[in-house]
Amino acid sequence: MKRHRFLPLIACVCVAAAQASEPQGETAARAKPLGAEIQVFVENDKWSSTDRYYTNGLKIGFGVAARNIPGEGPARDALDAFGDAINCDRVRSLNGGLFLGQNMYTPRDTDVTTAQPFDRPWAAWLYVGAVLQVFRTCGGNRSALDTVELDIGVVGPAALGEETQNVWHRIINVPEAKGWENQLPNEAAFLLSYLHKERIGGKYFEVIPHVGAAVGTVMTFVRTGALIRAGHNMTGFGPDRIEPGGAMLQNYRTSKRCETWWPCEAYVYAGIDARAVAYNIFLDGTVFRDSPSVDRKHLVYDLSFGASARLGFVRVTVGRVTRSEEFTSRLRGGGRQTFHSVNLGFEF
Repeated sequence: MKRHRFLPLIACVCVAAAQASEPQGETAARAKPLGAEIQVFVENDKWSSTDRYYTNGLKIGFGVAARNIPGEGPARDALDAFGDAINCDRVRSLNGGLFLGQNMYTPRDTDVTTAQPFDRPWAAWLYVGAVLQVFRTCGGNRSALDTVELDIGVVGPAALGEETQNVWHRIINVPEAKGWENQLPNEAAFLLSYLHKERIGGKYFEVIPHVGAAVGTVMTFVRTGALIRAGHNMTGFGPDRIEPGGAMLQNYRTSKRCETWWPCEAYVYAGIDARAVAYNIFLDGTVFRDSPSVDRKHLVYDLSFGASARLGFVRVTVGRVTRSEEFTSRLRGGGRQTFHSVNLGFEF
């Protein structure tokens, strides 16, 4: 990806409001509705020293209250049963959302028009997704967040990676990427993911461990890691990113509304996410058709750090992510990559 290229921000609009029923003696009382939020996400390597591989991630979407989602009752029952198995209480709130996203990947050299069999394949992933997010307590008193996400879409020319990238290049008057003719072929794909987070700590310092897994024709992996953060008036479960299970509807923080433009909430953070990867379509190639591929690394990790602040109804989060080597080829390894993540949240 060229140094002077930065794809325009495209929104991830995750609006969620849910009411939960909790037993109180022989009756049930409604919980106070949690707030709603519009989020804007972009991930890009413009400000990083690397210029390759995961080129850009964008997300746009909207949410609805879980009480308006068909099948909300059975979903809540299933999540309660799962919670019993992992020592968690019943669901306190259930939120849902829908979104549209696009990720793009390129080899190291985007000026080469011919195939590059010893580098990462050209690829784009265009998808629609649905997410359910559950808030409850686990282990007696730890706040917990469960996210279940289903993405369905297409990899290949139909994902419009070439058009998105080169239209923007023409707008900003920089050379176009020349190798998209060699991208992965068209193939329908899906990804089902689960992510569990818990908050542990006090008023000014928290540890947020997580575990999760994903299965599908896009990626299959298990993951674990943790994030530490320090600040004041901290809400939610840490910063959000474009990743499986990362489409957070983090309206939980609106329980502490910010009435002024002075930062009523602010924190710095650092984290690690480690993954054992069994399949990655962007490295292994498509499932049902012959396509370019490289030798995938089985163990990979992301190291991240950044800062977040809330002013009035706006939240701003900026982070830097360093990703370990994801693949090797017969000529060389892929090496590490660094990119930045920007998230704007508008609460109401």
